[in-house]
Amino acid sequence: MIRINLLPHREEARRQRRQQFYVLAVATLIGGAVIALAVHSFNQSRIESQQADNDFLKSEIAKLDKDIAEIKRLKEQTQALLSRKQVIEQLQSHRAETVHIFNELAKLVPEGVFLKGIKQAGLKITLSGYTQSNARVSTLMRNLDASPVLERPVLIEIKAAELNKRRVSEFTLDIYVERAKSETDDKKPATPTEKKS
Repeated sequence: MIRINLLPHREEARRQRRQQFYVLAVATLIGGAVIALAVHSFNQSRIESQQADNDFLKSEIAKLDKDIAEIKRLKEQTQALLSRKQVIEQLQSHRAETVHIFNELAKLVPEGVFLKGIKQAGLKITLSGYTQSNARVSTLMRNLDASPVLERPVLIEIKAAELNKRRVSEFTLDIYVERAKSETDDKKPATPTEKKS
């Protein structure tokens, strides 16, 4: 009977399988490393791209914040200018008011009434003076009430006083400037009480 020794052949086959296993393992490791590196580089590029987008958005937000601050500053300046314009327009529209008031007072103060002081605070005017009789103060108040420039006369105080060794009455009254009337009302004819004064 012929005996064949297959041990070296089996040993060689094992060695070849081992080599194939090692080669396959190394190839798998290298493939896994290449895939991991590819995934890592892909993720890194996405992260860098996202970071670039974030930086761009931050820079644009910073620009918009500057624009918003500039718009807010311009709005404040516009509001300040509008306030100044309104004050100037108000002063412009009422610049002749003092002249009209003095003119009107000169027409309305009856004979026997002497004004010693005129104070204005806003629309309120305080008149103080002397009169020969209380009836003349009543006439003055009726004249003021009928005026197109002045309104709502209110007697604050009337008391006995002495002026140049003569007995008189000292009075204080408040009136208000009428601004709601149109300019055509200033030209209407004088009332009968105004003509008498």
